[in-house]
Amino acid sequence: MQKVGILGGGQLGRMLLQAAANYPVETFVMESDATCPAAHLCHHFTKGDIKNFDDVYNFGKGLDAITIEIESVNEEALEKLEAEGVRVYPKPSALKIIKNKILQKQFYKDNEIPTSEFVITKNKGDLQQHSNFLPAAHKIGMGGYDGRGVELMRSAADFSKGFDAPSVLEKLVTIKKEIAVIIAVNDKGENALYPPVDMVFDTRLNLLDYQISPADLAEKVLWKAEAIALKVVKDLKSPGIFAVELFVDIDNNVLVNETAPRVHNSGHHTIEANYSSQFDMLWRIMLGYPLGNTDHILPAAIVNLLGAEGFSGEACYEGLNEILQIDNVFVHIYGKKETKPGRKMGHVTILSKEKQELIHQANRIKATLKVISK
Repeated sequence: MQKVGILGGGQLGRMLLQAAANYPVETFVMESDATCPAAHLCHHFTKGDIKNFDDVYNFGKGLDAITIEIESVNEEALEKLEAEGVRVYPKPSALKIIKNKILQKQFYKDNEIPTSEFVITKNKGDLQQHSNFLPAAHKIGMGGYDGRGVELMRSAADFSKGFDAPSVLEKLVTIKKEIAVIIAVNDKGENALYPPVDMVFDTRLNLLDYQISPADLAEKVLWKAEAIALKVVKDLKSPGIFAVELFVDIDNNVLVNETAPRVHNSGHHTIEANYSSQFDMLWRIMLGYPLGNTDHILPAAIVNLLGAEGFSGEACYEGLNEILQIDNVFVHIYGKKETKPGRKMGHVTILSKEKQELIHQANRIKATLKVISK
């Protein structure tokens, strides 16, 4: 039985462990919080800092394979483990590129992958010389996650909100829609693509609000999106699961926004909506099994459950009973004890053959199910 470790024990780690029940595997998790959502589902839990070299190296050195649920891990320790024969998903070389927004944008440019125009800023003072680049998004190079580390800048007056650290100033694109493509790659270089999804964002929190799968795309735009996403993953030269987020502009050009080297929010619907979920697929890759079937069983929508404004403390789910009475609706609560405004507390998946029904139920769930505090 293979020994596989997960660095990070949040909701993604928890869902990954739920999918592991189908396979002969011994699971290990490391996280700084012993009460994290994944702690009680793994065979072996280690309390440690995923950013610390010694903690990561000591955790991984007895394993057959190791993966991540968040980018902010110590890649130097993963490089040493990889050199000693531990299989690492994704490869540290790919993780190093993706976790740094500056290196990630430069990677797209160097590999002739279409992306929005950008310049590098070393500190907040650099912004003054780029007023002709507005409107733009200022993205901190290291540490941004879940909407944090991004500031929108419409005029020079917004420069005061910029980051006083190495960052990317990225020219805003006139967007028709945002989509995501999840791609699985095994150790042989074989790949499988999930159907693209339409992503609708909460512009205030810069978090995914809801999504529809499959995306409503013209055939030529679909081909472009899949080809560009596949080029990103092939050029990273790493096995694993990758979520490539893309913009479709008003002229139907497709541009890469960002890439995540792990299971991703935009693929949560695959648990119920696709024959092989993104979580099942990652186990297949890590354990050396054939890639799964990415086809839809039914079209789907996802609604993110975010902590309601004005509530902090022990989480309480208002309207849950009503939502659980709806057919083909699947509620996923992440097991976080404390809520706060904008915190991701779960998601709801809706299945239907009719797109209008998906949108209707998504809006109904958003209006009914609230995460408040006791």
